[in-house]
Amino acid sequence: MTGPLDWIRDAAAARAEAGLTRRLVPTKAQDVVDLAGNDYLGLRHHPAVVAGAVAAVETYGTGAGASRLVTGTLDVHEELEGALAALTGAPSALVLSSGYAANLAALTVLADAGTMVVSDEHAHASLIDGCRLSRSAVTVSRHNDLEHVAELLARRETPRAVVVAESVYSVLGDAAPVEDLVALTAEAGALLVIDEAHALGVVGPGGAGLVAASGAAQAEHVVVTTTLSKSLAAQGGVVLASPVVRDHLVNTARPFIYDTGLAPGSAGAALAALGVLRDHPELPARLHANATRLAEACGVPAPAGAVMSVPMPGPHETVEAVERAAALGVRVGAFRPPSTPDGSSRLRITAHADHTEHDLDRACSVLADLVPVGA
Repeated sequence: MTGPLDWIRDAAAARAEAGLTRRLVPTKAQDVVDLAGNDYLGLRHHPAVVAGAVAAVETYGTGAGASRLVTGTLDVHEELEGALAALTGAPSALVLSSGYAANLAALTVLADAGTMVVSDEHAHASLIDGCRLSRSAVTVSRHNDLEHVAELLARRETPRAVVVAESVYSVLGDAAPVEDLVALTAEAGALLVIDEAHALGVVGPGGAGLVAASGAAQAEHVVVTTTLSKSLAAQGGVVLASPVVRDHLVNTARPFIYDTGLAPGSAGAALAALGVLRDHPELPARLHANATRLAEACGVPAPAGAVMSVPMPGPHETVEAVERAAALGVRVGAFRPPSTPDGSSRLRITAHADHTEHDLDRACSVLADLVPVGA
């Protein structure tokens, strides 16, 4: 007779053999060049951002205290929503406790059993989970293939349709054809839900994102989701959309209604980070310059955003390269299945706007030795 946890032990053994085991390792303050974290603009320790978090905690306490619909909506939430809408040009904004929750909220209220969802095959796990929870008929389109999206929409037999994409993708680091997707969905009478987690603060006018750059921020059929945990150095998520969609979320989105409001410290930090970005518009350009230099050292194309990936022979080789880099004072990330849409293994390299010339010299020297010949 087998024990109730034997299947879990067997799964763990299979993961270990395949080189796919993940472990939690506390990050310590060390003299390392961080090419693994998502602090794209280098604001996590910025004095103004830290002060924004502290001031919010001193004013509102350590937590929101309740869901947003009870007593958990605070002035700092509304200030943050206004600032996010102003940056992106969106008609309105609704802040949630995470970017993951924002994607679940948007897709579970905008798609249902009467909806056809067309989702890019490189979509983030939170988008995929939102599609699944929506109970809609989901079809997967080839990555950044507009003709395939149009073909799938033409087959639609449902009253409604939603197209799901990211503006900048986190694995390959490439950009979606946002302007074309906006036009295609408008013509097809479909909604477009586009995740700008890797674009906010990085691309577009003043870091406003690719939807703003396309001129579609006010388009009623376009819904933008993003996170506050990357460029804005905080935590939380937001849905940017028309007031009609915002009201629909407030009244029907379970990840919003039944969740405690975003912690005041995170809201205050994100609000302060928006202020730093406004006062230092050179930050995105500095980030792109650093990303280009790192890409050259790795022999890969410069990414649309901050993240690039280097193909590796397999998961074991990827983990070994990460460990070799760490021993030399450079922290890089690892992409391994199931995190990669194509089942490959890759080094994940992330540029930051605050990397110095010394940091880049050190990192490029290490990266040049990690990249496989012919990668």
